[in-house]
Amino acid sequence: MTLDVSILIGAMKPILDKYWGDVKDYAESEAAKMAKTLETVVQLRVAGKIDDQQAQALVEMQKNAMQAVLLAIQGIGLIAAQKAINAALAAVKDIVNKAIGFPLL
Repeated sequence: MTLDVSILIGAMKPILDKYWGDVKDYAESEAAKMAKTLETVVQLRVAGKIDDQQAQALVEMQKNAMQAVLLAIQGIGLIAAQKAINAALAAVKDIVNKAIGFPLL
């Protein structure tokens, strides 16, 4: 499974629009990391190398890292950062959940 990073970015941008000039590079980088994490988690779970709980833990760690990066940017609050992350994950939820075979997102 390969995720199109632009789907994640496209979901985040409207929420972060007010700050986009400041966050664009960070948001794009974090979206790419999240896409790669999701791809890897799906591959590992489908191959039986990790279980559902481990898959969820790995995604949570990446979400926390993404949130920390966004919160480090001046002016972005916790609610905006969390909404952007949630929107990005919602945009790929069906793709990821279908590929992994359980409701990861």
